[in-house]
Amino acid sequence: MVEKILKNIAIFASGKGTNFSAIARAIKKGKIKANLALVVCDNPQAGVIKRAKRYGVKVILVLREDFKTKQEFEAKIIQYLEENKIDLVVLAGFMRLLSKEFVKRFYGRIINIHPALLPSFKGTQGIKDAFDYGVKVTGVTVHFVDEKMDHGPIILQEIVKIKEEDNLKSLEAKIHKIEHKIYPEAIKLFLEGHLKIEGRRVKII
Repeated sequence: MVEKILKNIAIFASGKGTNFSAIARAIKKGKIKANLALVVCDNPQAGVIKRAKRYGVKVILVLREDFKTKQEFEAKIIQYLEENKIDLVVLAGFMRLLSKEFVKRFYGRIINIHPALLPSFKGTQGIKDAFDYGVKVTGVTVHFVDEKMDHGPIILQEIVKIKEEDNLKSLEAKIHKIEHKIYPEAIKLFLEGHLKIEGRRVKII
């Protein structure tokens, strides 16, 4: 019996790395059949670095200030992705917008998670913005990345109800719980070939 070659994942992260841990656990348990090949990080203080080392995942620290231009910064990242034969780029709290050129090069192979129901409450404060606005329902979105921020074709969404007794901290906890559930699900769908982009829509096949 020929052993199936696992696809390689790179996770881009700048912060604590809780989504990294959720994905790494799913891979370790065999729920996702993949090789977590690389973590790309732009912040030497990021908690994700320790988490990655705990799981034995290689960390590439690429600092923007070490490069004269964004193009040179991204070229170095692309070099690492190609050297490690990365099949899927997973953005998990990576706090830099990727250039149009980068996205075009990897389009259909970059996904992101956003802590709101896109297209509502785009940007870095999605949970707080939804809470402050007073909506009764928010949620989590996993989507393919295109050249616009928080805009690409949507893969999965799950709602989170905001109750009267909720505060920002409790809402954040509920959102993160859903993130850790649906991001591994979306990655599994991608790796098993169940996602087909049709214009602005994603068909699950």
